[in-house]
Amino acid sequence: MFEFETVQELEINTEILKIIKDYNYTAKNGKIKHLRATNLQFIEPTEYLHTTLSIFEYKVNEIANKPFYIKEHKQKYNLKEIKQILIKLEI
Repeated sequence: MFEFETVQELEINTEILKIIKDYNYTAKNGKIKHLRATNLQFIEPTEYLHTTLSIFEYKVNEIANKPFYIKEHKQKYNLKEIKQILIKLEI
């Protein structure tokens, strides 16, 4: 049986919450988990779910610089791009 140990809790991004705070949404903290007896780590993204968009925030290195993924668009974005998309959609 697989045993996972939570290494780190990923916090909810307050800048996105400022944009969507007046609307119906749910947010779920992400986690970095370690599979015991191995050196494998798994990342559960921080989720921001709204009726029209599912936004996932991953912990990534500085080189990629696009930690957000919108499931409906099937693309990665940075924080500035996410803000523009949310403002355009008036979420």
